[in-house]
Amino acid sequence: MKCCFVDYRISFKEQSNLESIGLDVLKVSKFNKLYMAIDGHPDIQIHILDKNTLMVHPDIDKNFLNNLEKRNIKYIFSKKRLLEKYPDNIALNAVNLKDYFIHNLNNTDSNLLSLINHKKLISVKQGYTKCSCAIVNNKAIITSDKVIAKTLINEGFDILLLPPGDILLQGLDYGFIGGCCGLISPNKMAFFGDLRNYLYGELVLEFLDKYNIKPIYLSNGKLIDRGSILVL
Repeated sequence: MKCCFVDYRISFKEQSNLESIGLDVLKVSKFNKLYMAIDGHPDIQIHILDKNTLMVHPDIDKNFLNNLEKRNIKYIFSKKRLLEKYPDNIALNAVNLKDYFIHNLNNTDSNLLSLINHKKLISVKQGYTKCSCAIVNNKAIITSDKVIAKTLINEGFDILLLPPGDILLQGLDYGFIGGCCGLISPNKMAFFGDLRNYLYGELVLEFLDKYNIKPIYLSNGKLIDRGSILVL
């Protein structure tokens, strides 16, 4: 059974819907040194390295580590410790694809960099890189960040560039497209919320259809940024 990492604030309905499609849901605990809007976001506290290994920050909740061990999931600690203010909270928030690693490389954790240096490294200004990117496949991404879009188009990626906004994130004006969804299989992408209630939902649906990806709505209403849905 695949393990799915989600923010501890996931609703009962969202969790039930993930479990109903065969996912083992593991909540990322609140980390008090991060600000409230992101203090449980998976894409801030953990980073998937391969099919059975995570990188986690050194101060992550011990119960979370125990849950990994029960599932025989390996983990490696980052060198950097996470702190509240940007850029001290982005060390693990990178896009890690088969052949590419995309992040603000000046702020990527050094332990993480040492493990992915065989890939093509692409540096972007946006440190919340994973939050900003919904990964459709290894060469197709949805984002609202113009610089990320331009950089990746130059690398041969197919990019859907959306206007920012219309995604809920408690405590902030709006959230990111990457933070409200995630691939749960090669042809299914789960969303916190419903694209039919998103201003740019039709554009997203067209892009997903282009790559034969079916959207799975975990709840009704607006899209909510709960941190990327990460599946191992």
